[in-house]
Amino acid sequence: MRIYSLEKPDSRDTIEPHLVRTLKPHGTPVVVLAVDRTSTLLATGGTDGSIKVWDIVGGYVTHTFRGPSVLVSALHFFEIASNPRKTSEADESKDPAKRKRRKSKGNAEDPDEDETTTIRFRLASGSQDGKVRIWDLHKRGVVASLDSHVSDVRGIDYSPSQNTLVTASRDKTIRWWDTRSWKVRKVAPCFELVEAVGFIGDGQLTYTAGSNGCFRVWDTDNGRELTKDQAPKSETEAFVGAVYRPELPFVICTQVDHTLAFYQPPTEATGVAQISPLEPFRRITGTHDDIIDLRYVLPDSSLLALATNSEEIRIVSVSEPTADVSDPFLSNYFGRDVALLKGHDDIIISLDVDWSGYWVATGAKDNTAKLWRIDPENGSYTCYATFSGHAESVSAVALPRARPAEGSKAHADPLDHAPPFLITGSSDQTIKKWEIPREPQQSNKRGARATYTRKAHDKDINAIDVSQSGQLFASASQDRAVKIWSIQEGEVQGILRGHRRGVWSVSFAPPDTPIIQGEQGPVAGKSVVITGSGDKTIKLWSLTDYSCLRTFEGHSNSVLKVAWLNIPKGEERSKKPVLFSSAGGDGLVKVWDANTGETACTLDNHEDRVWALAVHPGTNMIVSGSGDSTVTFWKDTSTETQAASTEAALKLIEQEQELQNHIYAGSYREAITLALQLNHPGRLLAIFTSVVNSKNPDAGSLTGLKAVDKVLASLSDEQLFLLLLRLRDWNTNARTAPVAQRILWTLVKSYPASRFSNLSVRGARGQKSLKEIMNALKVYTERHYKRMEELVDESYLLEYTLQEMDSLVPTLGSMSLVEDTDVVMT
Repeated sequence: MRIYSLEKPDSRDTIEPHLVRTLKPHGTPVVVLAVDRTSTLLATGGTDGSIKVWDIVGGYVTHTFRGPSVLVSALHFFEIASNPRKTSEADESKDPAKRKRRKSKGNAEDPDEDETTTIRFRLASGSQDGKVRIWDLHKRGVVASLDSHVSDVRGIDYSPSQNTLVTASRDKTIRWWDTRSWKVRKVAPCFELVEAVGFIGDGQLTYTAGSNGCFRVWDTDNGRELTKDQAPKSETEAFVGAVYRPELPFVICTQVDHTLAFYQPPTEATGVAQISPLEPFRRITGTHDDIIDLRYVLPDSSLLALATNSEEIRIVSVSEPTADVSDPFLSNYFGRDVALLKGHDDIIISLDVDWSGYWVATGAKDNTAKLWRIDPENGSYTCYATFSGHAESVSAVALPRARPAEGSKAHADPLDHAPPFLITGSSDQTIKKWEIPREPQQSNKRGARATYTRKAHDKDINAIDVSQSGQLFASASQDRAVKIWSIQEGEVQGILRGHRRGVWSVSFAPPDTPIIQGEQGPVAGKSVVITGSGDKTIKLWSLTDYSCLRTFEGHSNSVLKVAWLNIPKGEERSKKPVLFSSAGGDGLVKVWDANTGETACTLDNHEDRVWALAVHPGTNMIVSGSGDSTVTFWKDTSTETQAASTEAALKLIEQEQELQNHIYAGSYREAITLALQLNHPGRLLAIFTSVVNSKNPDAGSLTGLKAVDKVLASLSDEQLFLLLLRLRDWNTNARTAPVAQRILWTLVKSYPASRFSNLSVRGARGQKSLKEIMNALKVYTERHYKRMEELVDESYLLEYTLQEMDSLVPTLGSMSLVEDTDVVMT
């Protein structure tokens, strides 16, 4: 068990948890917790039937209760409504000793109040065997045992105004108990596994939440259900728990898929015979299931539509947060659940959005496709039409992307003008074109009819994409082929063959795409298409002759989705590369340069297959959805990166010029510091060489110039470390070793040994790196000294030889004189 302290910093939108303590409360798993009204006591129940009560602040056990060895399934603290203080005072009036002890304490009301509060405290526990036990925290024992349920007790609540305890069980019943006699007041069958129960307001109403996923309200007095009959919801919407506080105007219910659903029930009985079924006014998604597909919604792309391996489409906000002080539940924030599109009977596996962003098409395993109208300003998210006709799952849907002519009604008011058609592809190997009705489809009318149906492929159809011109569409299939169709006639215009496995995705290039350089030459950008396949490759195709222009290899698993990035407008188009992104079964998202065939970057943040990919039309932000239930947003930082690199290059040029100026002016401090900072060992060596070999050295200087001595004696840790690195390199060369030895000698004379031993530089691998440098300096220094000693020894031999030659010089001189004389005489 871990206890956290939740702190709210200055910003209003974040909470920082801090771990206070970690405890091991039980020897068996803990399955249920409960906190009292004052938030000072915590009860834990284990699978072995033991219950412990803890002081939260102190972190110690105050009570230990042990019942039968049956799993504890529910806990609830409460205080009984009757005031035992009167009884206590009556007993004292009869007992003079008690009255005397009370008077001796003076006017000490706090101890009496604490004792009274302790006497009134109770803890109700429910077990897997259906029994409910009432524990007295003052007497430390059971005061009542309620034996009526026959299965797990999942919910307990107490109403002091009604003197009633309510319990709910998985035996599909709820029971109200009189807390004065502990007798059953009323039993109500629920016909569902009840997971949570509680009183609303002053206890006149009771709510339940269970396996049917319906929030139900009951009359506490007569046990009659007030909400009208509700059809059971899907398994993912089943409730596993609920929380209610009298100070809050809503009930929070937890669903199986970790979604929190907020309900606003009536707080008191209104006298109405029945009330309409309650729907949640807000949802908070705790986790998404597998993200199968996603698309940006609305013209400003402020919403995201998610297909999450379920029968519903989740509409999530991805806009900047806005706070509404008057009503916090209307405030907008990034990731907020906006709406839930319900209507399909099976898992939705395909998703598409039209050019305006107001219309969403979905295809599901229930063999139908639906068109949804998105109107967040009016809070309207409705199913506009249903398209039935496929014999198997609708695995691909596509809406037109061509903008209507400017000035037309469809362009001016797209919300009231549905797209003209819908293309669907199915696992039954057929494609259909549907004419979308001009008026919303009524539920009692027959569904829309297909304009044409074509047998398209030999295997399942995985993807469909409509060209920006609105004249062509492409279908990709597991039969390894991609077909290009005319939208008007539904005839095949070309077939793209070349993939060795099934094709998972296809995408037409935007109409403003510049010329792309293929392997066989340039081709118009608007007449190309890219495909991603299970053979781990992406291919770029020409729509002119339906040939493969280039193959992109880099993924280590199937390429599941491809999407073009937006082309910059105006002058930037010629400077920017033509990019597209891909998502694969290896969990990676890659960005490719269409002209070079190289990977621009690889994005890695998923732990499972990346099924979904979308690109923001304005910012080029890439959104990827994966089987690991996460959605990742990738920001396009190419402009910032290029600007930063340009700025860094200009700064480097300026610093190099500044270094040259310092060297020319003889500003050794600035020159040495800047040379170290710019990592210019050649120029640094030239500076030290000119100083060491100076013809007019300063008297008493270690290096030859006292100004340089001062610079070397005042280096920072990082500068000293860099200089030692340079000295190590110079010391390995006999030509530059004398300068290195002179500077090293200066450093040794300028700093104590502790400075070198305690030298700490971030990013330099610490003492290990420093030790290696010192060892290298030592080895080559010893080699230089050995060479000098050998040179000195050899100099002794040369000196001896010269001395011996000097001793023979006079004799040789006299002999030559005699010979010369003899010659003259002759």
